Amino acid sequence: MKPLYDSYVNSYSIIKKDILCKGGDHYLCNFNDFYLEPGTKLIENCKGNDLLTLKDYHADTLSALLNLSQKLKTDTKQGIAKQYLQGKTLGMMFEKPSTRTRCSFETGIYQLGGMGMFLSKNDLQLSRKEPIKDTARVLSSYLDGIVVRTFEHSKIEKFAQYSSVPVINGLTDTFHPCQVMADLLTIKEQFRTLKGLKLTYLGDGNNMTNSLLIGCVKMGMEITVASPTEYLPTYEIVKLAKEEADKTGGKVTITDDPDQALKNSHIITTDVWVSMGEGESSKSNKLKAFKPYQLNKEAICKADKDVVVLHCLPAHRGEEITDEVLEGKQSRVFQQAENRLHAQKGIMVALMG
Repeated sequence: MKPLYDSYVNSYSIIKKDILCKGGDHYLCNFNDFYLEPGTKLIENCKGNDLLTLKDYHADTLSALLNLSQKLKTDTKQGIAKQYLQGKTLGMMFEKPSTRTRCSFETGIYQLGGMGMFLSKNDLQLSRKEPIKDTARVLSSYLDGIVVRTFEHSKIEKFAQYSSVPVINGLTDTFHPCQVMADLLTIKEQFRTLKGLKLTYLGDGNNMTNSLLIGCVKMGMEITVASPTEYLPTYEIVKLAKEEADKTGGKVTITDDPDQALKNSHIITTDVWVSMGEGESSKSNKLKAFKPYQLNKEAICKADKDVVVLHCLPAHRGEEITDEVLEGKQSRVFQQAENRLHAQKGIMVALMG
């Protein structure tokens, strides 16, 4: 991966646009926004890189990607089609099932003028023990970018090592960067800024927690994770997030006290308590342990009066989040789900353009 050096931070030109775009019952964007055109330095320097985890990117580059995604979203809402990736093909190599990741990438590459090629594990010789490095070399000789959705993070790292085209993490057991870029885009649309906001995550210390920890502190946000002690995120991830927070003015708090975590929260988010592949015994234990961490009406009342609710979906209604909250006025869950499309379009333009 090419290093994204700080020397690029002040090397881009900013274009001011007055954007007004209404969607559903709320304004997606109603302010003088600053965004980066795809040809400017921060975006230009992303070309050819992988996106395996947000820790590899400078905060200013992530901010530029968010602004680009907002521009692409506004263009789409206004019926403006710019085919930045005309004639390019995106491979989507999925070992795990998907709704949002597959549909948003496939739609996104089409809207950008390219085409998507879905490759399940049964479509590839990987299922017959072909080495990852061989598959990576071959596929990258045909394709212009590859989304990998797999289990162990080491798999996508090895795939990227041998790929000659950008590799995008569509989810691993350790990180889910594309989802967090959509989350940050949604928060920015709601609050017009990211820096200084407090996000509280209730639940399991999983791939979403890891990526939120990194993404939030990169943007100068405060993030609090509330989870039972035995399900907290790993020491290595928390250490990394705290080191990044020291640079950006962000803040990291890890606690097993959900009531304390919720105080003054601008955003509350959660994820399923039992992830794909976990057994019944694990499920039974988690349902008991996580009951005090449910995102419900009582939790909302302990947060900031203007709090918004996110969930990466799919949701197990009645477990980690109640139906009342998911469908309530504070929920931005389906705006967040739509933003997978726009955030990933920005990523594809930057990496594959």
